[in-house]
Amino acid sequence: MGVSMSSTNAEHISLHPVDQDNWRQVANLKVSETQDDFVAAPCYYLALCHYGKDWQPLAILLGEQVIGFMMWAVDESDGSCWLGGIIIDKGMQNRGYGSQAVQVAINLLHEQHGYTSFALSYQPANLAGKHVYAKLGFMETDEWEDDEIVARLTLAE
Repeated sequence: MGVSMSSTNAEHISLHPVDQDNWRQVANLKVSETQDDFVAAPCYYLALCHYGKDWQPLAILLGEQVIGFMMWAVDESDGSCWLGGIIIDKGMQNRGYGSQAVQVAINLLHEQHGYTSFALSYQPANLAGKHVYAKLGFMETDEWEDDEIVARLTLAE
Protein backbone atom coordinates (compact mmCIF):
# COMPACT_ATOMS: atom_id res chain seq x y z
CA MET A 1 0.00 0.00 0.00
CA GLY A 2 2.94 2.35 -0.45
CA VAL A 3 2.16 5.60 -2.23
CA SER A 4 4.69 8.39 -2.47
CA MET A 5 4.85 12.08 -3.23
CA SER A 6 7.86 14.21 -4.02
CA SER A 7 9.14 16.31 -1.17
CA THR A 8 11.25 19.46 -1.34
CA ASN A 9 14.37 17.31 -1.61
CA ALA A 10 15.22 14.25 -3.70
CA GLU A 11 13.52 11.78 -1.34
CA HIS A 12 9.83 10.92 -1.24
CA ILE A 13 7.21 10.75 1.47
CA SER A 14 5.38 7.43 1.38
CA LEU A 15 2.89 5.61 3.58
CA HIS A 16 3.15 1.94 4.50
CA PRO A 17 1.12 -0.24 6.86
CA VAL A 18 2.69 -0.59 10.28
CA ASP A 19 4.03 -4.12 10.42
CA GLN A 20 6.59 -6.38 12.11
CA ASP A 21 9.42 -4.62 10.28
CA ASN A 22 8.64 -1.01 11.22
CA TRP A 23 6.52 -0.93 14.39
CA ARG A 24 9.54 -0.39 16.66
CA GLN A 25 10.59 2.67 14.65
CA VAL A 26 7.03 4.01 14.91
CA ALA A 27 6.96 3.36 18.66
CA ASN A 28 10.20 5.36 19.08
CA LEU A 29 8.87 8.53 17.40
CA LYS A 30 8.97 11.66 19.57
CA VAL A 31 7.30 15.02 19.01
CA SER A 32 8.55 18.40 20.17
CA GLU A 33 7.58 19.58 23.66
CA THR A 34 5.20 22.13 22.13
CA GLN A 35 3.15 19.27 20.65
CA ASP A 36 3.07 16.98 23.70
CA ASP A 37 -0.31 18.43 24.72
CA PHE A 38 -1.84 17.78 21.30
CA VAL A 39 -0.92 14.18 20.46
CA ALA A 40 -0.63 10.91 22.34
CA ALA A 41 2.43 8.69 22.41
CA PRO A 42 2.83 6.46 19.34
CA CYS A 43 2.41 3.32 21.48
CA TYR A 44 -1.04 4.56 22.53
CA TYR A 45 -2.05 4.95 18.88
CA LEU A 46 -0.65 1.54 17.99
CA ALA A 47 -2.65 -0.04 20.83
CA LEU A 48 -5.77 1.85 19.73
CA CYS A 49 -5.35 0.49 16.20
CA HIS A 50 -4.80 -3.06 17.41
CA TYR A 51 -7.42 -3.29 20.14
CA GLY A 52 -9.95 -0.72 18.96
CA LYS A 53 -10.41 -2.44 15.60
CA ASP A 54 -11.52 0.78 13.80
CA TRP A 55 -8.26 2.58 13.06
CA GLN A 56 -5.71 1.42 10.49
CA PRO A 57 -2.06 2.38 11.26
CA LEU A 58 0.33 3.83 8.68
CA ALA A 59 4.04 4.55 8.98
CA ILE A 60 5.21 7.74 7.27
CA LEU A 61 8.53 7.20 5.49
CA LEU A 62 11.01 9.60 3.97
CA GLY A 63 12.91 7.38 1.60
CA GLU A 64 13.54 4.29 3.75
CA GLN A 65 13.40 6.10 7.13
CA VAL A 66 10.28 6.08 9.33
CA ILE A 67 9.71 9.72 10.25
CA GLY A 68 6.09 9.66 11.35
CA PHE A 69 2.80 7.94 11.95
CA MET A 70 -0.86 8.41 11.12
CA MET A 71 -3.98 6.31 11.21
CA TRP A 72 -7.28 6.26 9.37
CA ALA A 73 -10.79 4.95 9.96
CA VAL A 74 -14.20 5.21 8.33
CA ASP A 75 -17.25 6.63 10.10
CA GLU A 76 -19.96 4.23 8.96
CA SER A 77 -22.70 6.75 9.82
CA ASP A 78 -21.70 9.18 7.06
CA GLY A 79 -18.96 7.39 5.07
CA SER A 80 -16.30 9.96 5.90
CA CYS A 81 -12.70 8.84 6.19
CA TRP A 82 -11.04 10.12 9.36
CA LEU A 83 -7.33 10.82 9.68
CA GLY A 84 -5.82 10.84 13.15
CA GLY A 85 -2.77 10.44 15.33
CA ILE A 86 -0.66 12.40 12.85
CA ILE A 87 2.91 12.56 14.17
CA ILE A 88 6.16 13.68 12.58
CA ASP A 89 9.31 12.97 14.59
CA LYS A 90 10.72 16.10 16.24
CA GLY A 91 13.95 15.92 14.25
CA MET A 92 12.02 16.06 10.97
CA GLN A 93 9.42 18.73 11.77
CA ASN A 94 8.94 22.08 10.04
CA ARG A 95 9.92 20.72 6.63
CA GLY A 96 6.43 20.15 5.19
CA TYR A 97 6.48 16.38 5.70
CA GLY A 98 3.29 16.33 7.78
CA SER A 99 1.24 18.14 5.16
CA GLN A 100 2.74 15.96 2.43
CA ALA A 101 1.84 12.83 4.40
CA VAL A 102 -1.77 13.98 4.83
CA GLN A 103 -2.00 14.73 1.09
CA VAL A 104 -0.52 11.32 0.23
CA ALA A 105 -3.05 9.68 2.59
CA ILE A 106 -5.96 11.52 0.97
CA ASN A 107 -4.76 10.49 -2.51
CA LEU A 108 -4.15 6.89 -1.43
CA LEU A 109 -7.50 6.48 0.32
CA HIS A 110 -9.35 8.10 -2.56
CA GLU A 111 -7.62 6.02 -5.25
CA GLN A 112 -7.70 2.67 -3.42
CA HIS A 113 -11.02 2.94 -1.59
CA GLY A 114 -12.95 5.71 -3.36
CA TYR A 115 -13.30 7.99 -0.32
CA THR A 116 -14.15 11.60 -1.16
CA SER A 117 -15.06 12.94 2.28
CA PHE A 118 -12.30 13.34 4.88
CA ALA A 119 -12.34 14.52 8.48
CA LEU A 120 -9.89 15.11 11.29
CA SER A 121 -9.95 16.86 14.64
CA TYR A 122 -7.54 18.96 16.67
CA GLN A 123 -7.48 21.04 19.79
CA PRO A 124 -8.19 24.73 19.13
CA ALA A 125 -4.85 25.67 20.74
CA ASN A 126 -2.98 23.59 18.14
CA LEU A 127 -2.38 26.54 15.83
CA ALA A 128 0.33 24.77 13.81
CA GLY A 129 -2.00 21.85 13.05
CA LYS A 130 -4.88 24.20 12.27
CA HIS A 131 -2.68 26.09 9.79
CA VAL A 132 -1.44 22.91 8.05
CA TYR A 133 -4.92 21.43 7.73
CA ALA A 134 -6.47 24.69 6.48
CA LYS A 135 -3.72 24.97 3.87
CA LEU A 136 -4.68 21.49 2.66
CA GLY A 137 -8.32 22.57 2.30
CA PHE A 138 -9.83 21.30 5.57
CA MET A 139 -12.57 23.61 6.82
CA GLU A 140 -13.52 23.82 10.50
CA THR A 141 -17.09 22.82 11.29
CA ASP A 142 -19.29 23.35 14.32
CA GLU A 143 -18.74 19.69 15.27
CA TRP A 144 -16.61 18.60 18.21
CA GLU A 145 -14.90 15.29 18.97
CA ASP A 146 -14.33 15.37 22.73
CA ASP A 147 -12.29 18.58 23.25
CA GLU A 148 -11.23 18.86 19.60
CA ILE A 149 -12.80 20.80 16.75
CA VAL A 150 -13.64 18.81 13.61
CA ALA A 151 -12.44 19.96 10.20
CA ARG A 152 -13.63 18.39 6.95
CA LEU A 153 -12.51 18.18 3.36
CA THR A 154 -14.60 16.99 0.43
CA LEU A 155 -12.86 16.20 -2.83
CA ALA A 156 -14.32 17.66 -6.01
CA GLU A 157 -16.18 15.14 -8.13
